[in-house]
This record gives sequence, structure tokens and C-alpha cells, in this order.
Amino acid sequence: MRTAAAIDQGVSYADYLRLEATGDAKHEWLDGVVYAMAGGTLEHSALSASVIALLTLALRGKPCRVFTSDARVRVQATGLGTYPDASVACGRIEHDADDPNGLANPLVLVEVLSSSTEDWDRGGKFAHYRRIPSLRDYVVVSQREQIIEHHSRNGDGTWTTRDLGPGEVLHLTGVDAGIAVDEVYRDPMAG
Repeated sequence: MRTAAAIDQGVSYADYLRLEATGDAKHEWLDGVVYAMAGGTLEHSALSASVIALLTLALRGKPCRVFTSDARVRVQATGLGTYPDASVACGRIEHDADDPNGLANPLVLVEVLSSSTEDWDRGGKFAHYRRIPSLRDYVVVSQREQIIEHHSRNGDGTWTTRDLGPGEVLHLTGVDAGIAVDEVYRDPMAG
């Protein structure tokens, strides 16, 4: 269950899209309820940028696109509309039927944890993300320690979770690419 405060209820997805098109802030939408997304810290932003840069380099020459947190993802099975910190789609981009800017076929989704969203990102949001048929890798990046949590979909549809730390390489099965954990955390924020 989503724990953030709802800013509006009884909102159609079409009205939500109008709000997103005209507003300055990003919001999540689920079951007619609009939730304000928390503002990020500098550390959150730096880790997101690092992951995006490393994904872009790892996928160079492949028919894949890396998207920032400006790309909305729509979970068609549950209706969730949200903005992961990074997403990857390969081949033909599929859009949600109700949302021309909603990515419907990501292979990889990345969330950088915040204290205010950690439970949602690991629990409820991942439950929604698992319902995306194309999704092969869900990556959760910690801000508190150099740990990356990798959820990988197996051939039978089950998921395997592995925590990776310093000296290890995150292997993204959906796009056959690797990212060194040390590289994600290479340039820590100056205190």
C-alpha cells in the first residue's frame, strides 16, 4: 500500500496526464489517487546520474534506450503511472494505450532509495513492476551503503534477488550488460 500523502483523489488517468503536462512537479497515479513524489537529495541525484551514465555506456551499440526520471512508466496490469529513476527499453518502444508518453515495455527499471520511499520502492512498487511482462531487471540502489539490490526475472517468471557490494558486478540479464558496483559509487558527494 502506498504510504505517501495523497494530494488528490478520484482523478481519472486522463486528468492526471493533463496535470503532469502543465505542472512543474511529478506525481504518481494509482487507482484514481495522485501522490506527490518526494524531492530528491543531492546524493540521490548523483547516484541516479551515475547509474544512467553507466547504463548508457554499457548499452552503447545495442538497440536500447536509457531514460531518466523524466520518463513516465505505466504498469498496464495495475494502472500505476510513475517515474523510476532510470529505465531501459530495447527495440521498438511501446506506449501505454492511454498515455502517449507512458513507456509500457521497459526491460530494466532502477530506483535509488530515499528514506521516505524505501518501503514503497522495495514492496508495493516492486509488486506493481513485477506485473510488467517485459521487465527483466529491477535494480534498487542504496544511498546509505554501497549495496545494490538486483531483482532478476527467471525463465519461469519467478524472481531472484541478490545483494551486490563493493568489488562485484551487477549483470543485467534483460540487456546482457554489466555495471561495476564500485563505479556506481565512485564519486561520493563531498561532505
